[in-house]
Amino acid sequence: MPESIINDTDLALDRHDGNIFVVTLRKAPENRLNSAYCQKLINAYNTVRRLLGTDSEGAVITKGNDAKFWCTGLELDEADTNPHANSEGFFPLLATLVDFPFPTIACITGHTFGGAGPFALSHDYRVMNSKRGFFSMPPVNLGLHFPGIGALIRLKLHPKVARKMLLEAHRWTGEEALKDGIVDAIAEPANMFDEALMIARQWAPKAKMGVYSLLRNELYGEAGKAFREISYRTTPKDRPAKAKI
Repeated sequence: MPESIINDTDLALDRHDGNIFVVTLRKAPENRLNSAYCQKLINAYNTVRRLLGTDSEGAVITKGNDAKFWCTGLELDEADTNPHANSEGFFPLLATLVDFPFPTIACITGHTFGGAGPFALSHDYRVMNSKRGFFSMPPVNLGLHFPGIGALIRLKLHPKVARKMLLEAHRWTGEEALKDGIVDAIAEPANMFDEALMIARQWAPKAKMGVYSLLRNELYGEAGKAFREISYRTTPKDRPAKAKI
């Protein structure tokens, strides 16, 4: 049986098999990200890091709590009352994952929109629902920009796929996302978690030598640097969306 580590209303952290941890997003109604929720997620990932220590095997799965939504991005209305919302939460969340010392797997249970795109891409592996849900980043439709928004897209995806994502706001089904290399696997809803767990168990041992995050930064460090530079800034550098979703 999994061991419960954190059991909040909108987030759970459970320990499986000793070194596999599962973060479950359950913030009604669509697991949208605001500064407080991003800080909760950061705390969950940091809790895993503290529990496992250094030079340990381990991995983290981030999954949704149902088959309809994984995450539908940022709570854009928050910027109306808190212009520092993203620098307090979203950007530090991405930086935390890009620099995390253990393999991470996004179990994309359903719709993944907007800021959930970089959130998913900041994980090392992605498993997507084969039956339901779209993956789409529509900043070009919303008039939204922040420095580094395209960094992970450019570093992780084929140039034509990156163009479709950032400049065309394309919506991918699971099968299309697998074909274009956005996700590593697709599975039916009932089998998604088992697929993510298999990936976590396969790659958890790679963290044992203590260089996993260092080597990841050789690949994607440019993105991590961009996210860190705009984290906790009092002068916002992002361009708030002109439209809301």
